[in-house]
Amino acid sequence: MLLALLSGCSANSIGDRLGGFGWPRHGITLQAHKMYDMWIAATIAALVVGIFVWGLIFWCVIRYRKRGDNLPVQTRFNMPMEVLYTVTPVLIVAVLFYYTAIVQTDVDKLSAKPDQTVEVVAFKWNWQFNYRDAPGKDARTLASNLGSSDVIPLLVLPTGRKIRFEETSRDVIHSFWVPEMLFKRDVFPGSTRNVFEVTLDREGRYVGRCAELCGTYHAFMQFELVVVSPERFDRFLAAKTGGASTQDAMAAIGFTGDERFAVTTRPFDTRRDGQSWNQSGDSVAAGK
Repeated sequence: MLLALLSGCSANSIGDRLGGFGWPRHGITLQAHKMYDMWIAATIAALVVGIFVWGLIFWCVIRYRKRGDNLPVQTRFNMPMEVLYTVTPVLIVAVLFYYTAIVQTDVDKLSAKPDQTVEVVAFKWNWQFNYRDAPGKDARTLASNLGSSDVIPLLVLPTGRKIRFEETSRDVIHSFWVPEMLFKRDVFPGSTRNVFEVTLDREGRYVGRCAELCGTYHAFMQFELVVVSPERFDRFLAAKTGGASTQDAMAAIGFTGDERFAVTTRPFDTRRDGQSWNQSGDSVAAGK
């Protein structure tokens, strides 16, 4: 049975999980790295306490095992021991609470003037990303990228800058989630907006998903986060504000061919007419 279970695991995935005590080690934001450090510290503390408690249990089992019919000395109370197992857990919880509050405050912190503001608009079953000139509902939209069932929307962002996300939904509750960011926030309809900031520190292309069950095509409500250098992002945004399409703007910063479209995920097949369409607009047989 053990052999059958382990056959589904690769050496790399096992090493990654053990190395991070179950926490993914490849976060792409400064906030993700701080949460990773907090997880490691808390897990080590839990292991130390666990080993100490297990050691006491096994020591008592061996040291005070039955050796005859005589009962061992019965102790009604032990003041030092009671103080120890009362004060120690309180101290451990206080320390963990302190560092948790620090990391949480840092992750949720909003700057007065973020470098870039993105309005995330979720709807059944896709995304619209609006590049704004300032935070707040009264800000002006400079450029937008609207997803469809034919084309996966791209969210192009720079490294090294504070990115503010302002989320809103047109219908039901959705959830904005890029797994490599190790962070997600629900997207609510109405006037309530979830707002958070991240600073990306690794270029690459990452699949984004809706993490809140929202209806028929929830599983296919995807987008792609494209993280580029600040210089390339400035050229991308300049092309978009100049009227270029997202694919033309991607070409302007060096992406060619299919690289101008999403590469981490693909459009879903609505099966409305027995055909599905790829991102280049070519008809392909349904189900292939």
